[in-house]
Amino acid sequence: MWGGRFASGPSAIMEAINASISFDKRLYREDIAGSIAHSAMLAAQGIISQGDAAEIRRGLEQIHDEIDEGRFEFSVAHEDIHMNVEARLSALIGPAAGRLHTARSRNDQVAVDFRLFVKNAAGDLDRALRLLIEALVDRAEEHAATVMPGFTHLQAAQPVTFGHHCLAYVEMAARDRGRVQDAIRRMDESPLGAAALAGTGFPIDRHRTAEALGFREPTRNSLDSVSDRDFALEFLAAASITATHLSRLAEEIVIWSTPQFDFVRLSDAFSTGSSIMPQKKNPDAAELVRAKTGRINGSLVALLTIMKGLPLSYSKDMQEDKEQVFDAIDNLALALAAVTGMVSDLQVNAEKMRAAAGAGFSTATDLADWLVRELGLPFREAHHVTGRAVAMAEERRVALEALPLEDLRQLDGRITNAIYSVLSVDASVASRTSFGGTAPDNVRAQVRHWRERLSAEG
Repeated sequence: MWGGRFASGPSAIMEAINASISFDKRLYREDIAGSIAHSAMLAAQGIISQGDAAEIRRGLEQIHDEIDEGRFEFSVAHEDIHMNVEARLSALIGPAAGRLHTARSRNDQVAVDFRLFVKNAAGDLDRALRLLIEALVDRAEEHAATVMPGFTHLQAAQPVTFGHHCLAYVEMAARDRGRVQDAIRRMDESPLGAAALAGTGFPIDRHRTAEALGFREPTRNSLDSVSDRDFALEFLAAASITATHLSRLAEEIVIWSTPQFDFVRLSDAFSTGSSIMPQKKNPDAAELVRAKTGRINGSLVALLTIMKGLPLSYSKDMQEDKEQVFDAIDNLALALAAVTGMVSDLQVNAEKMRAAAGAGFSTATDLADWLVRELGLPFREAHHVTGRAVAMAEERRVALEALPLEDLRQLDGRITNAIYSVLSVDASVASRTSFGGTAPDNVRAQVRHWRERLSAEG
């Protein structure tokens, strides 16, 4: 491969550190597609003959089939996917194979392969996020009026509905989709034709190859084309935020499925048992989703560190970019599938949720709001009166709605029986009718919004 510049081959150590075929063979589809597009363009431009282009295409399609069918023998001696394919092509079609690399470098070849791979993976991620949104919207509609405690600091704060809680993750997943779609728009440029770093003197048509590979247009600077990996970094950043959202939901499933909470129950499909404690049913799928977030975040940090000090243009350091991205893609796809499955699969214990929703004096804010609205108290004074009511209920070990009217009137003589209309959890959630609030009718309206939005996408 090195031609006449070197008198001998690399040492075994150099061969081992230099070779990337063990992982970049995963790019074979993109590499072959890029080569077919490049050879067709070379022929159209009169740079190589139509006959050579036809032979190149025939050989590349055969290599594609051989790899698909597991019949291709990858060689570390050929370093990477590009040279493995080229060596096999030469064996299949002879001298015509040597014309394929005209007006091209491995620098722009790997850049287009990797960019195309990441673009396709981002499309898969977008579709997987849509499936999660659909599952969450289904559960939100089913539980639009199922009351549960809302938490701050993991302390019961105010009653909400489980449907509203599900829709919170819909919003997160929708923003994740937005980031992925934005990343796809920015990476939708083909670096093929940038050659090693300076472009080429051959009369190539980069717009033709960009269109053939499904890119919007070619990149506009040859140095940048071969030397930057911000498309991979942006993908990993979006993946890390997505994984963080999945981890938060996974953590809630872990908490909710404990006997102490018993809000939800996972089926056997997403649980495991204990080797020693027969009563155990562990939410291992949710726990592993939490853990995979660390791997995905680590991939982002690793690639940022690889790229942070590289001068223009290409450096071999960039060979280390792919394993990080491959690992993140695989683990995020698995985590998303697991979370979507758990959301669709879990059984909701509505009675336990309702009982917990009223614990911890969760309707105290409703009491304060009533004092402001009906008696005209300044909120800070209403807050103080409500605090005294909570202290009274806590001392007597009863709920706020169980305090007798005469005791509440000791706090403010104008309090009437009407106050009890706001102290139940159902009344509390029904009153939260502000846009984006937890009232069941609001939840149903948001479900309709998301179904219409998803339907408009097709």
